[in-house]
Amino acid sequence: MAASEEDVLLSERSNVDELDWVPIKLTLVEYPKGDWLGKILAVSSLSPFGILSGFVALILFRRDVHTVVFFLGTMLNELLNQLLKYTLCEPRPMHRHNLYSEYGMPSAHSQFMWFFTSYVIYFVCIRLHHMNNNTTLENVWKTVIISSCVSLAVIVSFSRVYLQYHTWRQVLYGAIVGFLFGSVWFAATYFLFTPFFPVVVSWRISEFLLLRDTTLIPNVLWFEYTNTRQEARARGRKLVSMKSQ
Repeated sequence: MAASEEDVLLSERSNVDELDWVPIKLTLVEYPKGDWLGKILAVSSLSPFGILSGFVALILFRRDVHTVVFFLGTMLNELLNQLLKYTLCEPRPMHRHNLYSEYGMPSAHSQFMWFFTSYVIYFVCIRLHHMNNNTTLENVWKTVIISSCVSLAVIVSFSRVYLQYHTWRQVLYGAIVGFLFGSVWFAATYFLFTPFFPVVVSWRISEFLLLRDTTLIPNVLWFEYTNTRQEARARGRKLVSMKSQ
C-alpha cells in the first residue's frame, strides 16, 4: 500500500512537471541581482499599476464623470498601443524577445506614463485653478504636481531601457504617441465631452450610480473641504442643542 501511494505521488509530480507554466508578464519585472539601481527602476516600472488602482479608487469613492472619461482615455491609449505593436511587429531586445512573445514597439509603459503626464499637465494648467486667485502658493503646488509627473514618466521610461525590456527608439516612440494622444484626449474632453456632462449626470443610470459633474467648481478640494467643515459644524451645534434639552 505504501509503495502504491508513493507511485501515485511520483506520477502526480511528473504530471505537474510536464505542465507548461506561464508567468503573467504584465507584472513580471526582472533586474540584475545585486543591482540596487535596477531594483529601484524595476519597482518604478510598476507605477502604471498604481495609477490604475488610483483611478479605480477615485471612480468608486468620488464618482466624478470627468475621472471616468480620463480613465476611459487610458484604456483607449492601451488599445492604441496594442494596435501599434501588432501593426509594426518590432521585437524587443534580443534576450527579452526570447522571454516575451509580445512586440516591443512602442513601449506600453512609456506610452502610458506620457499619456497620463500630458493629460495632468493640461488639466492642472487649464482646468484646476482658484477663481481669480492666481497666488504664489497655487503656482508652487502646480509646479510640484507637474514636475513630479514628468519626473516619474522619465524614470519609468529610462527603466525600460536600463532593464533591457525596450530599445531607446521604442521608448521614445512610446513617449511621443502617449503625449500626442494625451493632448488629443484632453482637447476632446475639454471641448467636446465636457458640455455634455450635465446631461450625462442627469440620466437615471447616472443618478443610480451617484455620478456627479464638478466641472464648474474651480477648486474641488477646497469646495469639498469648506462645505464639509460647515456641515460638520452645523451638525455639531445641532447635536449639542439636542443634548442640552
